[in-house]
Amino acid sequence: MRKHFLWTICALLGLSVSIISLGFANVAKSDSTLRNTSERKAPNSSAKVLFFHYVDDIYESASLAQAGLDSAVFQKAVVGYYNLKIANKLPANSSILTVVDFNRPSTTKRMWIIDLQNRKLLLNTWVAHGQGSGNNMANAFSNSEESHQSSLGFYITDDIYIGKHGRSLHLDGLDKGFNDRARERSIVLHGAEYVNKNTIDQLGRLGRSFGCPAVSTEVVDQVIDTIKNKNVLFIAGNDSNYTSKYLDEDNAAKFAFADSSFNLAKDAFTAN
Repeated sequence: MRKHFLWTICALLGLSVSIISLGFANVAKSDSTLRNTSERKAPNSSAKVLFFHYVDDIYESASLAQAGLDSAVFQKAVVGYYNLKIANKLPANSSILTVVDFNRPSTTKRMWIIDLQNRKLLLNTWVAHGQGSGNNMANAFSNSEESHQSSLGFYITDDIYIGKHGRSLHLDGLDKGFNDRARERSIVLHGAEYVNKNTIDQLGRLGRSFGCPAVSTEVVDQVIDTIKNKNVLFIAGNDSNYTSKYLDEDNAAKFAFADSSFNLAKDAFTAN
């Protein structure tokens, strides 16, 4: 009886040790899983950090702060640029990015044309908003016909044509519900006599369009020839409802690793 009792105690102790060992093994396995998961996430996180270093480097090299371009607006524009490359909306050699910021008054030069490849600001000029969007400040935006309002979002520039405003540039809006009716609404880039310093002096603001991003007749040819044929135009504005599938930062960061310009910047950052 006593021998049987001792055997039972030994068996229970052995079982307890096995359970405890199994528990430690599971904890170790869990820690390993967490560690591996963390390691898998790290490259994406590193890509994002390097990506925004790269964006900041362009911002500084092109002296965009001095030209009045908000860094957050520029970041969104570059994120969209890379997402549009992912979506095969842009040719491989496209490196021109145009940013319009309707958060700023019409009296300021709120259009910037940037060469991302060479980190250079090509032009900073005035641009008009739609008469339905407001007076000096654009505070209302629409995708609707006859609204005479500007539309926010990402556009791809297309071909040149001669219309009622002379030499003009077709634009294709890519953000569904925000600017995808640009063709239907005849939203194009064109020159306008009311976009100049004299109009600002007389009215205290620029003249306004029917929704088109109109520029001065003095620079319209330069603008069109620089941004034509499948380049990105991003129009920003004060609208909390605006969203875009092209603002995916993670995808932009991962895709940017395939870009030679980005890799040169990445090598410089990692070397320091």
